[in-house]
Amino acid sequence: MLERDKIAGGLYGLLIGDALGVPYEFYEAEDLPSYDKIELTPPEGFRKTYSHVEAGTWSDDGAQALCLLDSLLSEGKFSLEKFSDLLLSWYEEGTWAVGGKVFDVGNQTSWALFSYKKGVPAAECGMAKPEGKGNGALMRVLPLALWHDDKRAMVADAHSQCLITHGHICNQVCCALYCLTARFLLEGRGAREAIRDGVEALREIYRDKQEYEQELEWSVRPDIPWEGKGTGYVVDCLRSAFMILEQTFGYEEAVKRAVLLGNDTDTTACVVGGLAGILYGLKGIPERWLLGLREREKADELLRRLLDRHT
Repeated sequence: MLERDKIAGGLYGLLIGDALGVPYEFYEAEDLPSYDKIELTPPEGFRKTYSHVEAGTWSDDGAQALCLLDSLLSEGKFSLEKFSDLLLSWYEEGTWAVGGKVFDVGNQTSWALFSYKKGVPAAECGMAKPEGKGNGALMRVLPLALWHDDKRAMVADAHSQCLITHGHICNQVCCALYCLTARFLLEGRGAREAIRDGVEALREIYRDKQEYEQELEWSVRPDIPWEGKGTGYVVDCLRSAFMILEQTFGYEEAVKRAVLLGNDTDTTACVVGGLAGILYGLKGIPERWLLGLREREKADELLRRLLDRHT
């Protein structure tokens, strides 16, 4: 499979997974429709979480990922300041949000961006809630894997992009492992191999970083089977994504399984969807979902610029 198809699959896999999960967010698994009924438009009679949000709309997850990709393309490298400025623009003006409308913003992100607006340095804002371990940095980090060729530099940037909203080291480690796994998928590994190689590569990078190494081994626990419940806790979100990626055989199955965990359905499906999109490529994403994604032209332009770097 061509790398370009995998890159496009990753970006659209993320956005569509997010949009697929939006109507079902916060529902318990037992209260969700059956597998065959999980679509961008929920079945008749199901009360979607956001009554005012049209089907096919990505949420804060997708918008923040596009902010990150925009910052990389604009600067030619990762800039925490540029990225933070774009996040604040998203929060206040709807930059990269569908229809310019922002909804479903996490408390930690709100506190951090309020601090940033008041003049707190970007590298400190993510510690406004020091023990905060939500998945708000994990959901947006994939563009770094689509951008980078240097894995060590990518890990450093994955750490840094957390700082504006989710500064805790646990968030940084989860984002680094996710990006490494995505890179190995781009290189042609299967799901299990990519996750395994991502863990080993991160262990090597953390060889002289004891605090990070301990966080990987003690919090993420990469040596036990990948299991998760689809919650907003960053470790559970990552483990849920890896569990689903290992157990499914196509993009549609992966993101539907993510939604059917319940809880933080849009972010779990977004995180899974980015990886599954790379694994199965753009051609593996159902055409009905690509056609149903609102304002796809916004992402198309960023994707074109990204792919131009790889020609």
